[in-house]
Amino acid sequence: MSRMILMALSLLTVIVTNIAASFFTLNHQTTVEIVNRLPVLFNPANYVFIIWIVIFILLFMWIVNFNKITEQMSNKHKNRITFLFVVSCALNTIWLFLWHYSLFNWAVITELALLGVVLTYYFTFPKKENRLYGRVPFSILTGWVFISSISNISYTLMYHEWEGFGLSDPLWTVFYLTISTAFALHFMYHHRDYVMNLVFVWTFIGIAIRNGIEELFITSAALFLTAVIITCMFLFSGKGVQKK
Repeated sequence: MSRMILMALSLLTVIVTNIAASFFTLNHQTTVEIVNRLPVLFNPANYVFIIWIVIFILLFMWIVNFNKITEQMSNKHKNRITFLFVVSCALNTIWLFLWHYSLFNWAVITELALLGVVLTYYFTFPKKENRLYGRVPFSILTGWVFISSISNISYTLMYHEWEGFGLSDPLWTVFYLTISTAFALHFMYHHRDYVMNLVFVWTFIGIAIRNGIEELFITSAALFLTAVIITCMFLFSGKGVQKK
């Protein structure tokens, strides 16, 4: 019970901080206002960010069912899971404050640390585990944190007026999309994780909508890679994971 309370309080802290940052202000600005301040082409349309609501609901349901989920685990394993969850919540909260106070370099480092913790958490689950109260909440969270990390890096580089080694912003954006697709397909093939791939489909469509016909190269690439992911989901479904 103490583990559940600790994780619930940690998650509640993240939710309250996100609500304050998104619907009110943190350092006199909302998260979306900061995101929209620079023309970062990798950013999706604003509606895509409602995925956080889904993530918070699923994580809360996971905490409620924690004792049932972990009844066959050792106390050491339960403590490890609890520790990783609390650390991930702490990093998420710290990231929000760093972002809102324009400490973007530190925000990127914190986001990458969060990605590392979330991935560590993800790998505590069995390789083909896709239960709603098991790996699914962390599949969505892992996919979204990866996308957020790429977006944060892109934003910070633009903030510092990085010239991109002479390559255009649209070309770099397509590069980011390609890396993201490779990440998604890796987890689809090796971990049979279709839920995580839906996060990338959701985001890529949002990127296409945000860029529209003004950045047709990016829009076309985002829609094409969306089609690639969906096609692979059908091709890989039912085949299972051949190797562990």
